[in-house]
Amino acid sequence: MTTDGRAVRNLPKLDPSASHTFIEPVKRIHEGQDVSTFLVSKAYTDIMTFLLQLNRSMFPMKQADGTAQAWLYGSDAVQFSAPIRQLQRLLSKLEDIIQEVPPDTGPRRFGNISFRRWHEVLESRASELLRECLPTELLEVPSSEAGGPTAESELRAYFLGSWGSRQRLDYGTGHELSFMAFLAAIWKLNGFPTSEAGVEERAIVLGVIEPYLELIRSLIKTYTLEPAGSHGVWGLDDNSFIPYIFGSAQFSPAINESDLTPEEGSLPNAPDPGGVVKANIVERERKTNLYFSAVGFIYDVKKGPFWEHSPMLYDISGIRAGWGKINKGMIKMYNAEVLSKFPVVQHFPFGSLFSFERDPNAIPPLATAHATSGPQTRPTRPEATTRPGADAGTQAPWASMGPTGRIPTAPTAAPWATGRKDGTSMPILPDTSRLPPGPMAPTRAPWASAPGPAAQPGDGPTKAPWAKPS
Repeated sequence: MTTDGRAVRNLPKLDPSASHTFIEPVKRIHEGQDVSTFLVSKAYTDIMTFLLQLNRSMFPMKQADGTAQAWLYGSDAVQFSAPIRQLQRLLSKLEDIIQEVPPDTGPRRFGNISFRRWHEVLESRASELLRECLPTELLEVPSSEAGGPTAESELRAYFLGSWGSRQRLDYGTGHELSFMAFLAAIWKLNGFPTSEAGVEERAIVLGVIEPYLELIRSLIKTYTLEPAGSHGVWGLDDNSFIPYIFGSAQFSPAINESDLTPEEGSLPNAPDPGGVVKANIVERERKTNLYFSAVGFIYDVKKGPFWEHSPMLYDISGIRAGWGKINKGMIKMYNAEVLSKFPVVQHFPFGSLFSFERDPNAIPPLATAHATSGPQTRPTRPEATTRPGADAGTQAPWASMGPTGRIPTAPTAAPWATGRKDGTSMPILPDTSRLPPGPMAPTRAPWASAPGPAAQPGDGPTKAPWAKPS
């Protein structure tokens, strides 16, 4: 229970004693309007619940002596259960396939075609790998429908969707989402042990998700995979998103079991967010923190000034309200830029564990360009407002410059900012009040408008006008 009497919401698990009908996962999002259906589905609720559950577990914990226990990977503070070790073994076997399938030699501008062979080997061994590294009783949970698919068929779909596209030779946040669904499906199938709140969740983040991200980075560099659906420099990151959520939680203020997750502030001695522009700080922090590890990978693969190739992360580095505010903004941005974007979620398959059925408690989202930026086959009612049209989310930002040459709605500003110094408005984001209730929800307070501490003499300049003190 939280301090205001609300229960912490966790992803529900299947009752082992009850029958369940498994379904072969299939594509259900065919056009932009289907995204709006997804945003009120049971699958959406489950995905956000699991994400917020993992996010909360990464906040430092208050100790009885007044200190804070931070959760850094590579430390002994987090113990790994047997299922976590098995998943680590699974990732290790996938890494071994890279040695079996070396990249094709010769100059090549786009992805290396050997990645298709890597994917073929993975698919041919998928069932064998899952059976070798996951409990048989988990994979063979029977369907209540005679002759129907078992739990393995649903797990296999999300597992195979986690490693990029062999056709397009790319990787992006949709594949990352599939891996999250794979882990959440194991959770729903009682594949992780029941323990004290946050213990197993932390092990999932540090023991499975972090190694997964490292493996993905190895695949990207080995096979020169293209970014899938990237906004280029106008987006947060070419490939990943979740390390920025969990990494910012690692540096946020400490909590106890009854606290709401803080919406501003930082852990004492946490590095300043502006450290992302300093290579020595990035190199030091990337060894233990997911946020800086993701930034470090950007340094590995991109050249030039950080503000030039990663302007949104540069803008975020100027926030003075601390890592707590960055964390809440990242969750809101994930909802808008990943789960509400047709190009990202169009390939996500739906079965029984992640159902396309409507969640009876869901609140319909506001109509936005985020959810309608895909093909449209059904007629839509024209908007009476001046909101962007269906294709506004995909226009090149320089295509809509005003007569003065200034971009009216700059896409590089952090989406949780509430306004600009020059008075121009920010992009419209989906209503996040429909997120699962609980202390993890990012809209419990008007955090986006909370003022940060005043700038101190000597602070470096920032290009984010909303990050400056008013």
